[in-house]
Order: sequence, then C-alpha cells, then structure tokens
Amino acid sequence: MGDQKTFSHIDEQGNPTMVDVGDKGASKRIATAESTVVLNQEIMQNLQQGEIMTKKGPVFQTAVTAGIMAAKKTSDLIPLCHPLALENCKLDIQPHGDEVRITCTVSITAKTGVEMEALTGASVAALTIYDMCKAFSHHIEIKNTRLLSKTGGKHDFSRS
Repeated sequence: MGDQKTFSHIDEQGNPTMVDVGDKGASKRIATAESTVVLNQEIMQNLQQGEIMTKKGPVFQTAVTAGIMAAKKTSDLIPLCHPLALENCKLDIQPHGDEVRITCTVSITAKTGVEMEALTGASVAALTIYDMCKAFSHHIEIKNTRLLSKTGGKHDFSRS
C-alpha cells in the first residue's frame, strides 16, 4: 500500500503537536525558498546600481538583514516549529523587469529541516521591500512564496 500521508503536526486526537524528533539522527539539511515582489515603474526607476534607495535607507540591504533575522526567529513566529541554531542563511535579491526575486537558502546539521526558516526569510524580506517602497506606491504585490528545494530529511524535494 505504501506510506499513508498524514498531517505531521496533528496528534491522534486531532490536537496540534510538535513533531517528536528525539529519536531522529542529525543530518545536513538545506532548504531554499523564494518570494517575488512586483513593483511598479515609478519604484523601479529608483533602482541604481542594483539597489533602491529610500528615505528609510537601502531597500535590498535592509531586506536581506530582515530576512536573516526572521529565519533565525521562525520558531517564535510559527507555533509548532522547533527552535534551531542555524548554521547559515543567505538571501539573494535580484531585480528582473518590474519584479524582484528573493531567494533564501538556510542550512543546518540537525534532526529537523529548515524549510520553514527559508520560507520565513524570503517572506519577511519581501514584506520589508513592501514596507520600504510603499511611500512611492501601494501598487506592490508579493507573490509566489514557495519552497524551491530541500535536502537532508526523509524526502528530498526540488521544484523543477
């Protein structure tokens, strides 16, 4: 019959629960997520040398810092996530036309994966870009926040 899929954070009685990772072995875990921010022409005209400068400061540099901070605090934001001491977190922000693509890659050697940390990092970086650019226009859209890949757990995943 194969493996029957179940929700990992729901116990037999239907209550929310943390996944017990006590008996799992530690392995190298890496996850990459992305989020896309659609900006309008007025905002993109302020793009100079790969950066948008606002009264609040450099948008992309600030978003990178915010994304890293968020990834480190994921368990404070997502109730059933394990607190993790991340080994690495890298954010990359690249403008393409009227869009800005954010990728967040997180790694750790642990008993649990870092998908949520990568997703949180990319999401908060996107929200930071929104916050810093909203004085120009509220016609900003955050879209396609998604996991691109993960390795090191029971199942590897890659969005091809």
